[in-house]
Amino acid sequence: MTATRIAHPALAARRMSAEEAAALIAPGTTVGMSGFTGAGYPKAVPQALARHILAAHGRGEPFALRILTGASTAPELDGALAKVGGIEFRLPYQSDPELRARINAGQIEYMDIHLGQVAQYAWFGFLGKIDTALIEVAGILPDGRLIPSTSVGNNKTWLDLADQVILEVNHRQPLGLDGMHDIYYGTALPPHRKPIPLVHPGDRIGEPYLKVDPAKIKAVVETDAPDRLGRFAPPDETSRRIAGHLIEFLRHEIRMGRLGEHLLPLQSGVGNIANAVLLGLRDGGFNQLTAFTEVIQDGMLELIGEGVIETASATALSLSPESVERFVRDIDLYRRRIVLRPQEISNHAELVRRLGCIAINGMVEADLYGNVNSTHVAGTSIINGIGGSGDFARNGFLSCFVTPSTAKAGAISAIVPMVSHVDHTEHDVAVIVTEQGLADLRGLSPKQRARQVIAHCAHPDYRPQLADYFERALRESRGKHTPHILSEALAWHQRYLDTGSMRL
Repeated sequence: MTATRIAHPALAARRMSAEEAAALIAPGTTVGMSGFTGAGYPKAVPQALARHILAAHGRGEPFALRILTGASTAPELDGALAKVGGIEFRLPYQSDPELRARINAGQIEYMDIHLGQVAQYAWFGFLGKIDTALIEVAGILPDGRLIPSTSVGNNKTWLDLADQVILEVNHRQPLGLDGMHDIYYGTALPPHRKPIPLVHPGDRIGEPYLKVDPAKIKAVVETDAPDRLGRFAPPDETSRRIAGHLIEFLRHEIRMGRLGEHLLPLQSGVGNIANAVLLGLRDGGFNQLTAFTEVIQDGMLELIGEGVIETASATALSLSPESVERFVRDIDLYRRRIVLRPQEISNHAELVRRLGCIAINGMVEADLYGNVNSTHVAGTSIINGIGGSGDFARNGFLSCFVTPSTAKAGAISAIVPMVSHVDHTEHDVAVIVTEQGLADLRGLSPKQRARQVIAHCAHPDYRPQLADYFERALRESRGKHTPHILSEALAWHQRYLDTGSMRL
């Protein structure tokens, strides 16, 4: 490694090892770190910090931190710090098994929050003082501006608010990222806010670089390491059936005149079903599409490269090793078609509503009336978090939630009488899709929604149980607007915990 990526002389003089930089972070403080879905997170300092924490614990000294990020990171950050007991509080999203286990064991406090609200919570002072910003960048310009990495997340906010800054300059990130970002500095606190001047997903309304007072930068650490590179399994038959139902529904909306032939900006979650939907759009002849989303994953990158999606706005890349190679090889093309923004913009309610996004997100379970649980098993154990699904579900043109109708080899029904945890209320859910079919819940009363969900989304093994529950609730429920038998509404989950199956 050389200093060529650190073109600011004073900052080049602040280069130091990860161990030296980690020593600048004091116990009990709050650290805002980069990272969003395994992209652009600091690779070296968190691991050095974990070693410092382990040594402090060995001396009998308490050492734990409040860790704030953009979203999930990787084992080198969340896993390393959780394993040594170095995290006392975490937000806003996570996916690391070690961290999740400790959260669910009650050892770490975890705040699940809409990703679009994190930055303003920090600016409002709701999250307390930000002591340190630990941010990965691709380079430092001669004037001190920073070339962002493969995710932007909340980096702008952490850099603005932190008392001190530690930068990791990652030589593995392609310098072709320069110019792909759009960092908007026009946000303000109430009552001084003004409309955000973005009317198309490809609009550039900010600057290509992050800014920070060079005097706040206390350390620059050079690294050469890849992002966490995961592979998604190819879409299976269940995913393809879900995608088929959703694509046919979109065609119906075009025939009804509610959508144009090029749809509206797409937002999709991460995973096999999202990839299947995107590839189904391509195979179905859709073109001239746009995306206003959080994460660009393999399926979307493929469509961008082929020109099916003309413009995509996001806050991060989440790519397999093969797609990283494609991205680096054709980075000049992707730089023209991709805009990476802070997540306070990529997930901003004002923009999601103005653009009219079509939101497609996964879920754990839905109930008869359209309430959705995206985050918890049996109501008590967190999986990952709500992420940005709520930002798009409440504010988009169309809110779609997708899932296989069963899990655990059929032992769990994804359609239940009452969800065990509510992330998205019935008021924010327009469409539910499983491999069994699609329930369009728009314009329906609760009882009408229940009949659609049972008929079109429930697995045949569970459809009679659901129908029986609903018919008895119609007769026995004290109120008939949203009928329930309260003594049975969560009995399906308890039955699973007791017997290993929701079946009677």
